[in-house]
Amino acid sequence: MSSNLRPKRELPWRPRSLQARQMLAASLGLVAFLALAGYALDRAFVDVASQGQRDRLRGFALNYAGDVEFARDDNIIPPEAPPDERFERPGSGTYAVVVAETSVWMSGSAHGPTLPESELLEPGQERIDGPIAIIDSAGRPGEVIRYGRGFALVREIGGVESELPYTVYILEDAGTLPRQVQVFRQALWRYLGVSGVILLMLQALVLRWSLRPLRNVIAELKRVQRGQANRMGELHPRELEPLTDSINALIESERQNLEHQRNTMSDLAHSLKTPLAVLHARLEAGAGDDELRAELAIQLRRMNDLVGYQLGRAASSGHKLFSAPVEIEPYAEELVRGLEKIYAAQGVICEFDLDAEARFHGEPGDLQELLGNLLENAFKWAKRRVLLTVRPSAPQPDRRPGLVIAVDDDGAGIAPDRIAHVLQRGVRGDERVHGHGIGLAIVQDIIRSYRGELHVGRSEELGGARFEVVLPPGL
Repeated sequence: MSSNLRPKRELPWRPRSLQARQMLAASLGLVAFLALAGYALDRAFVDVASQGQRDRLRGFALNYAGDVEFARDDNIIPPEAPPDERFERPGSGTYAVVVAETSVWMSGSAHGPTLPESELLEPGQERIDGPIAIIDSAGRPGEVIRYGRGFALVREIGGVESELPYTVYILEDAGTLPRQVQVFRQALWRYLGVSGVILLMLQALVLRWSLRPLRNVIAELKRVQRGQANRMGELHPRELEPLTDSINALIESERQNLEHQRNTMSDLAHSLKTPLAVLHARLEAGAGDDELRAELAIQLRRMNDLVGYQLGRAASSGHKLFSAPVEIEPYAEELVRGLEKIYAAQGVICEFDLDAEARFHGEPGDLQELLGNLLENAFKWAKRRVLLTVRPSAPQPDRRPGLVIAVDDDGAGIAPDRIAHVLQRGVRGDERVHGHGIGLAIVQDIIRSYRGELHVGRSEELGGARFEVVLPPGL
């Protein structure tokens, strides 16, 4: 035996949760941001440090240039005090060289290392070179950055002015800047790493807090699934309100559909009760075969119509907007004949007060259910008399007339404080009286579908109960 059912195919992977997606995306974004920020800060520091080194070397050169003097034989007179103590400390890695046409002067730190030869620059000329190879005082190879600037000393000898050109060179260990950059990078990435960890933890807390409403929705939905709650809550963020409202609408729709199906079954059972009661009454009355056969045909036809009507109601909601007018009297007479047979022992008489112009604009089955339940209820509680009144309501321009149907009886009536209770589905006015308590609920459903109203009170004419149905004018 073959089966068309196929086993559910297992997916090789499961989609990540929203929290995992957001955490992954935010983490990647944060890491990328920190990496770019670190790179930008690193490049900015290198540029600033390079410019700072150049400015520092230029400052040393200008300082030396202001202190340079020449003897009469054009030899350089050593400056009295260096701008920085490193220029006098051997092995400091910072050197100064002053080059003139006939002489060269070097700072104390430059004695020992083998420095590159330095040429004389034009006055105002500026140059920075490096890294340039040197041999330090210990004989080890090294590299320096060299800054040079040309100057000219104007002096007067024998009334004649002359310029004496010279160049100041400042040399600094080429490893100074990389060491500064290395220290900065270590501190930078350490701080960025710590900041990244803190931000990731804070981000996880923020994501957990921001997704809490969604977790609450999931928890509420699980309570609804387990039957612990009837619907979703109302207090949710604006972004989740369409979702929760849709879920509540779906829950309400399913509940209404289930209730509609239950009501339809009970309505069908209630509708079939009257024809069956008529047949039962005729059997107990000992009616002849011909009379019983005729009555059976009538009631079977009615039950068939009722079944078709109730099935139609179950498959659709409301009534047709445009319906042919239905004459009321034939349906009322057929219903009353059956009810008079059922309640023949009580001797109840039903009187008609029907306006010849009154018409019911709707489904014939709706009219039959409406009249049948109201009249049966009146026959059940009446002592001797029931009055059916039908008249059109006040006309309105360009609209078909509405309808007013009233059923009065001379029974005990209904106390005002009991009316709302009696109109509930499944409630009977007197538990001692046989019935199912759904006839008036059917009446209310039909009236509601026609946007009408049901008024229950005391009958001024007969003294019992009065049920008045008011259907509004239509298009």
